[in-house]
Amino acid sequence: MKIPPYPHPLIAREGWPILAGGVIVSLLVGAWSGWASVPFWIFTLFALQFFRDPVREAPEGAGLVLCPADGRIVCVEDATDPYADDRAALKISVFMNVFNVHSNRAPVDGEVQSLTYFAGKFFNASLDKASLENERNAMVLLTADGQMVTAVQVAGLVAKRILCHAHVGQRLYAGQRYGFIRFGSRVDVYLPPGSRPKVALGDKVHATSTVLAELPVFPNADESVA
Repeated sequence: MKIPPYPHPLIAREGWPILAGGVIVSLLVGAWSGWASVPFWIFTLFALQFFRDPVREAPEGAGLVLCPADGRIVCVEDATDPYADDRAALKISVFMNVFNVHSNRAPVDGEVQSLTYFAGKFFNASLDKASLENERNAMVLLTADGQMVTAVQVAGLVAKRILCHAHVGQRLYAGQRYGFIRFGSRVDVYLPPGSRPKVALGDKVHATSTVLAELPVFPNADESVA
């Protein structure tokens, strides 16, 4: 299934001011001294690759949890979800380095129940302690069958800006773009008990196109929220 096109395709809108500034400065410096502009053009090219935002194909299937970001799996473990009443959960974490696509996508179809921002530190996002000590933004989604899924954008060592465009009450579809993190970061996903992971530590993953896990199947919605 192809995800509907974004209103800002190919290059994320968060990068437009930075790219425009890089091009203008490079041209101005180049007009004064050609060689002096080389570092500015290098920065502009880096920004161009960093803010790329490709359209992705989503796999078909019920109960699939799609990867919210490009990167590498650094955590697959049983945990409690601190953003949803400390419920038991399966936690899967994706670490993004500065060369990964940093556009964040919704892992499941669901309604946004809460959005909570936490100021924090800026440890290396690949470390476990980054999940609860770094600056972060948690989004709790409720699926149609009553299951809670939490996606947490976590700032990293050099990431200084978390952007989230979703709002409480909004319905997101799996793979929908909802945010961005600059530069180098992590996304934690908390899933209901019984979810079956489809990735392992060290796996390289891609937003939307990689399946992180399968949600448990309940006979009816009442059982899922009991």
